[in-house]
This record gives sequence, structure tokens and C-alpha cells, in this order.
Amino acid sequence: MKATRRSRPAPVLAGLVTAALALAACSGADDGGSDGGNDGATGGGSGGGTLVVGTTSDPDTLFPWKATQFQAVHLLQNVYGTLTGFDDELEVVPALAESWDVSDDGLTMTFHLRDGVIFHDGSELDAEDVVHSLESIMDEATAAVGAATLASVEGVEAVDPLTVELTLSAPDASILAGLAEVNMAILSAEDTEETLTTDTNGTGPFQLADRVPNEAITLEPFADYWDGAPELDALEFRVIPDETSIVSALQSGNVHLAVFDDPLVAQSAEGSGVTVTETPQLAYHVLQLNARQAPLDDVDVRLAIQCAIDRQEVLDTAAQGAGQVIGPITSPAYASDPAARPCPERDYDQAREHLAAAGYPDGFELDLMVSQGEYATSVNEAQNIQAQLAEVGITVNLDVLEIGAYVDRWIAADFTAAVALNGGRPDPEGQYGRYFPSTGNLNEVAGYGSDTLDELFAQGKQTAEPAERKAIYDEIARELEDEAAWVWLFSSYTYTATLDGVTGFTPMPNGSLQNLRVTTLA
Repeated sequence: MKATRRSRPAPVLAGLVTAALALAACSGADDGGSDGGNDGATGGGSGGGTLVVGTTSDPDTLFPWKATQFQAVHLLQNVYGTLTGFDDELEVVPALAESWDVSDDGLTMTFHLRDGVIFHDGSELDAEDVVHSLESIMDEATAAVGAATLASVEGVEAVDPLTVELTLSAPDASILAGLAEVNMAILSAEDTEETLTTDTNGTGPFQLADRVPNEAITLEPFADYWDGAPELDALEFRVIPDETSIVSALQSGNVHLAVFDDPLVAQSAEGSGVTVTETPQLAYHVLQLNARQAPLDDVDVRLAIQCAIDRQEVLDTAAQGAGQVIGPITSPAYASDPAARPCPERDYDQAREHLAAAGYPDGFELDLMVSQGEYATSVNEAQNIQAQLAEVGITVNLDVLEIGAYVDRWIAADFTAAVALNGGRPDPEGQYGRYFPSTGNLNEVAGYGSDTLDELFAQGKQTAEPAERKAIYDEIARELEDEAAWVWLFSSYTYTATLDGVTGFTPMPNGSLQNLRVTTLA
């Protein structure tokens, strides 16, 4: 039987796949990897001080299954737990599941849960919570953004209080990495989206202590965290909408840590007791095109847009050239060749030929949605794209939205085109399996799909041999580029600024702030 809740201080508010998965099957703490790279931090808020993190936006949700905004994801990674985790090199390691087994045919995965994991409300994690969470994520009515991670799962069963069995329709080489994302957080079976809208109840290292909307969210260490409570007394995410103002707050000592995406802002922060660390990111900047809306439903129109855009110019204009031009896939082992596309360099003549073929020799008007506040380069990217497309007669009307309105419209696929910064993943299935297969839960947002992509994505999930898998995702990238499903632009860096006295924080290529749990403040 599930442990009774106790009250807490209330916050204000086929064979190759099997072999690969078997190699990934891990056992608990003795293997040196069970803590997700946290090295067993101990403590519990004794003399650690309050670490203030500057952030440009208030999280738009506290519900982890629907979090897409970066600020929300960064907060919730420190509040909720997942079955698997990532270490600092983005290798999959045990988390709430201390080990797992895979059947010889790759169709059954058995997860062994840690004993004694406690939710913030005092109840104990058990298999019932895992079954409830995974089945809820799979339920279309939930509208969970990570539902595609479980597309191969046919059934979830609690074998005993600490064992959960997943039955798969086919071997899935990507599922372990997918389960490590906070969108796959394990929630208590007694909680609902309604109860977790203004409060949180996770198994993570921090719990919600206070929230002043659009000003700050304060977390406190969870004394019963399974991997040892953080040493900080508190962790505050302070909302300061302008990155330049965050720099001033760092220099005055009112903020201790911040992550910037504007290299000029980062440069202005460096010195006077502030250290800046540059980290290449898997996240990618992209011009999303909704191919289900006219005139973008014509491939010649999309190719005209692709041929008219100089990606290096966008990078130079928006991010001072700090990054690299990319193709669709940024996962390191599967990275796309940025030259493998029609018009690898800007070609206005080719763009005009495509426009003429589509029946728009004099161009057309295009509405372009862009967010303001989530990341610094967005509007500059949109304005540069606007200027470049004007050269071939495409008039771009910019619709600049605050981040909450942008996310609402993006999730609803209520746009013709959008400038976006999308999170990259270590595994390409995790990066695009929710977007481009017809069964992907964000396929409407992607605005494009095909029978060929459906088949290729199915092959990619079932293939574990690295060279074969790379060849499959190369084919996926080729169709996405040849059809100009979107226009992939560039990947960039994050710049982590810390005051002297902040130790233990390691930035990660996926942008995760999970290492705040082992950060200390002198």
C-alpha cells in the first residue's frame, strides 16, 4: 500500500537494439553513475546561503509534463525526478530507477526503483506512481509534450511496489535517453495538473518555498532527497527581464549566477569578480515553416525562402558570429552536414526561380511570429530574416509576442512561420520524434510529415548499431532539407556567469541547470 502523506510546510502557493540496451542496463550506487553525475552531494542547507539566479522570464508553467519554455524547464529540473538521468557528458545514468533490464527480444524493459525515495509531501515513491505517470503522459487527453517518447510502449505494469515493466511494440534504442527529460517527470499518483499548477510535489533536490509572480521563485533544499540534500539554504530564481540589467545585478552582488545567450552581454559581464564560461549547445535556432498553410504548402515557396537566407549572416547579425551554421540534427554522434541541402549558400537567382515556379514571381507576404524575452537574439534573427527575404520580394510582417503568448500560439500551431530556439537532445529520436512522424504529439506544430519520414523514424528507433543508425538519420535530415520543412539556421553558445564564491556548478550542452543541486556559495 502507498505510504500515507504527511503534511509539510506549505509553499505559498531486434537483436542489436537488445544488445545496446543491455549494455546500458545499470545497477545502483556502486557503479559510480547512479547519481546522474552528482557525486553524492550531501548537506541540507547548513550555512550554504541563498544562491540567486538571474533569469529573464517567469516560468510559464509549473507542470513538468507541459513545460517547453526554457525558464520553466530549468526550474523544474531541480524540483522533479525522472526514471533515468544524464551525467555531465550526457550519458544516460540511473536516477529514480537504480537499474533496469531488457529482455532478449528487446520488447520488455524492467525498471527497478530506488527504495525509500520520498516526494516533497512526505509520501513514498512506488511503482503505482510510475505507472500513473507514464500512462498519463501517454494519454492524448493530457497533451504531454513528451508523449512521443513512449510511442513504442504498449503497456505499463507494476510488478511489485519497486518494479515496473514496460511492454514495447518494437525495440526502442532511444527510450532510456527520452526518459531522462523533465517532461517525463514521475509524479505522485495522487496529484493532478490542477494541484500542480500553483504548487509542486516532486522527488527532486529542491522544493517550492515561495513565489511572487513575475518577480521571483524561491526553492528550499529537500532534506529527504535520495541523493543527499543540497548544501544551499535556498535557491532563488529572480526575474530581471533585461540581460544587461542582470549584468548590473551580478556586478553589484545581488545575483550570483546567470546564463546568457548574447555574447556581447556576456563579454560586458566578465571581470570584477565575475567569471564567464562558454558552453556549446545542442539547442538550435530555426525558422519554422508551417507547410500545412498556404503559401507554405508549396515546396517551391519553402525552397525559395531557404535559398534566400544566408545562415551565416543571421548568425553574425544576431549572435556576433558566436556559433556555427547547422543542418537539422545537432546530436553530436548524428550531426547533420550543414552543406547537404539545396542552396547551401544564399542564391537569390535560385530563390526567384522557385518563386516563379510556385506562381509568385513578384513575391508574397509572410507573417512571422517571434518571441521577446525568452532569449536575447530572437528579434535580431527575425529582423535579419525579414531584410534578406525582402531582397526576393517576400514581405515579412513581424508579430513580436511576449513569451507566454508566443508559447500558447506555438503549442497550438497557430502560426504561418516562427523564429524558434528549440532544445537539442543527445539522441536524434528525442530531438525530432515528437515533431516529424505523423504520430508525433507535436506534429501539428512541426507542420510537416510524410510516409517516408514515418518509416525512417521507425527504423531509427529500432536500430542500435551506430553507423546504421547514423545513415538512417542522415536520410531523415536529407528529406527535411530537400523539402525545406523548416530552415535550420545555427547553434550557438550559452555563457554562464558566476560570482567568485560560487563553486560546483557545471554547465551542460543541453542547457540543463541540474548541477545547481551540487552548487555551493561561499
